[in-house]
Amino acid sequence: MPAQSKPAQKLIVDVQCACPALEKSLSSIASHALIKRWVKTAVQRSGLLTLRFVNQTESKKLNFAFRKKDKPTNVLTFPYELTKQSLAADIVFCLPVVQKEAREQSKTVKAHLAHLIIHGCLHAQGLDHEMGKEAQKMESLEIKILKNLGFTNPYISQ
Repeated sequence: MPAQSKPAQKLIVDVQCACPALEKSLSSIASHALIKRWVKTAVQRSGLLTLRFVNQTESKKLNFAFRKKDKPTNVLTFPYELTKQSLAADIVFCLPVVQKEAREQSKTVKAHLAHLIIHGCLHAQGLDHEMGKEAQKMESLEIKILKNLGFTNPYISQ
C-alpha cells in the first residue's frame, strides 16, 4: 500500500487597503502577488493572514488602543491562533510611516516594506524581539528570509 502524503498546507493571504489612495501607493511599490510571495516565504504553516495597509490616523488609533502609544507605527501584528501547523493573524501596516522610515534610513520603500512584512509574519508565528536571545533569533531569520528574496541585510546602514 503506498504511503499517504500529507495534505498540502494552504496559507490564505488577504491584502487590504483602507482606501483607494493607499491602494494606488502600494501598487507602485509592490503588487499583491509579490506581497503574498513574500509572506509565503516567511510562513510555513496553513491558515489565514490578513495584511491591511492603513493611514496614520488609523494606525495611531490602533497603536493607542492596543499598546497605549499615542502615535502611528509602522507595523502591528495581531495573532489570533497559533499551532505547529496553522496560524491566524492580522498584520496592519501604516504605509505613510513605512515610506517615511525608508527615506530616513536611505532604503528603498520596497526593501523596507519587505522587511516589515517578514517582521510581522514572524511575530504572527510567535517570535519576538524584546529579549536578547529571542531578538537575535528573530533578526537572524529576517536576514535569512530577506536574503532568499534578494534583499540586503536591513540592519546594516547603506
